[in-house]
Amino acid sequence: MRHLKDRAIISISGAEAKSFLQGLITNDIGKLGPFAPLYAALLTPQGKILFDFLIIELGGAVLIDCWAPISEALLKRLTIYRLRAKVELKLRDDVAIAWSPREEPEAADLLPDPRLKELGCRSVLPRESIAGLIDGTGAYLNVRLGLDVPEAGDFGSDKMFALDAGLEELRGVSFEKGCYVGQELTARMKHRGTARKRLLAIVPTAGLELPPAGTDIRAAGNSVGEIAATYGGRGFGLIRLDRWTRGETAEAGGRPLHIGIPQWLRSKAPLHDAHLT
Repeated sequence: MRHLKDRAIISISGAEAKSFLQGLITNDIGKLGPFAPLYAALLTPQGKILFDFLIIELGGAVLIDCWAPISEALLKRLTIYRLRAKVELKLRDDVAIAWSPREEPEAADLLPDPRLKELGCRSVLPRESIAGLIDGTGAYLNVRLGLDVPEAGDFGSDKMFALDAGLEELRGVSFEKGCYVGQELTARMKHRGTARKRLLAIVPTAGLELPPAGTDIRAAGNSVGEIAATYGGRGFGLIRLDRWTRGETAEAGGRPLHIGIPQWLRSKAPLHDAHLT
């Protein structure tokens, strides 16, 4: 097990904890169980991602495992939505997230990542027991980037729609549950097939590093999208599918790059997304 130092935990407890979340998040809280975590997001009313996170049920409380840099903002947003709901919200400094790239037989409390099994397993441990673990932040990032799975800062805040970002294919959106913040536009995009962009993997060629986020991506002389996030030699670009042809040479900031479709997206993409299959 390794300590994920860039993760924070928000606890939601009380009689209405689950019903409170059910009216806010993209996934169906009814599917949450002690050994069945969920992946979900909180959207703007216009359907764009504000925060994404994992949800864990532990000891009668619902825990949100989120990217530490956004934990205070997420807690503040949840507090705004609380109104008269019988819930208590707080950051849990007494516990932390541990991660393993694979199942460990001796650790019975490991929770599989609900997005992809290749992302490994997590566990919520008391803060004092984390002290002996090595930092797994870099190792987890390498695994995630190797699978071309975006999360947290890769989406920005209020910049891209949930379906453009691949949250449906990563099992983070339910189309059977009731209303939630941003549900109307998300459902409309799904049923009308109006998504025109996708967050795809980008890799520079010739050993170069990627330009910064926000850089225009061009192919065949046309703008086909922009860089959303970079990690040196890998990153993500928000690509216009109606402007980009698969296999087409692209460049950003004068540097050639390859646009790739993640395997998890290619295998689960809706039938109308011919660009991705």
